[in-house]
Amino acid sequence: MKLTFQKTALLNGINIVLKAVPSKTTMPILECILIDASAGEIKLTANDMELGIETKVEGTILEKGKIALDARLFSEIIRKLSNEDSLVTIEADEKFNTTITCENSVFKIQGKDGEEFSYLPYIEKNKYVCLSQFSLKEIIRQTIFSISANDSNKMMTGELFEVTGNSLKVVALDGHRMAIRKLSMKDTYESTKVIVPGKTLNEISKILTGDNEKEVLIFFGPNHILFEFDETIVISRLIEGEYFKVDQMLSNDYATKILIRRREFLDCIERASILIRENDKKPIILNIEDTKMNLKLNSSFGTMNAEISVHKTGQDIMIGFNPKFLIDTLRIIDDEEITLYMMNPKSPCFIKNEDESYIYLILPVNFNSATV
Repeated sequence: MKLTFQKTALLNGINIVLKAVPSKTTMPILECILIDASAGEIKLTANDMELGIETKVEGTILEKGKIALDARLFSEIIRKLSNEDSLVTIEADEKFNTTITCENSVFKIQGKDGEEFSYLPYIEKNKYVCLSQFSLKEIIRQTIFSISANDSNKMMTGELFEVTGNSLKVVALDGHRMAIRKLSMKDTYESTKVIVPGKTLNEISKILTGDNEKEVLIFFGPNHILFEFDETIVISRLIEGEYFKVDQMLSNDYATKILIRRREFLDCIERASILIRENDKKPIILNIEDTKMNLKLNSSFGTMNAEISVHKTGQDIMIGFNPKFLIDTLRIIDDEEITLYMMNPKSPCFIKNEDESYIYLILPVNFNSATV
């Protein structure tokens, strides 16, 4: 095998597939990136058996072939090569001895037989949806913060993707909060409901350009999901099981409704968070009366009080929240003004817009009102 590339194109391809190289594995071949130039185009592939990524790279095939190279070593060599526009030549013999040449640098490393590499699973492309890269990147950004980092409940480490007609609903929750985003698509599709691992969505969001003019095709298989965009495909195993009954957690009832300027609210909570250390569980207390909201936080480092004007409908309320949950939510909403719906100090708070294209649920925390 003998191939030539522009360094920039090769490095870009390596960076895309590196996201599917496992950090720990008992199978040494999975620590490799497969270079496949056996069929008239050059593809790079990595696969950790849960997530697989394949991308096409522009280059010249002087001799066809395929080889698997240690991902860490290969990526470091290419990254350290001199100029971005340099020409890189990769040459391998029948014993998989590999020579990487760029200007005055020559590296000789040992490769592995590409035939031993674990190929990506096949998915029939008959059940799918199509949306813009921008829409998918935004939906992930606006929900991924609500998944659980704890593996004790597998369902909470993934996101529900539910297709109904021309609507895509994406849901993430971790037991303390929930994020829902709804998107209207151009066409109508077959109904489907799958749970996609958060790790997969995180990696995809890093690869997507976010271009509104470019599309992503999402194909659904019985056990896998496939994302196809630009010159890249990402295949992930799905999380098996029945997702939580989300609709039962939602309510349109409220005793207090407030309209508030998002940026002012966020800035205020962020200032209060200066007084909190990572393991500190101190809540921020919101006391809403008439046309104002008083915010108070007490910690071992000090106290903060602030007041914000609000437009309130319904009853006065005093309610406490984990400030991090409020900050995470307020940061990803783009609206200048937001509406909060609350029933009482022990019921969930909902932040949603009128057409409910986004709904965020945050559970309140208990606090001792005598100390407020």
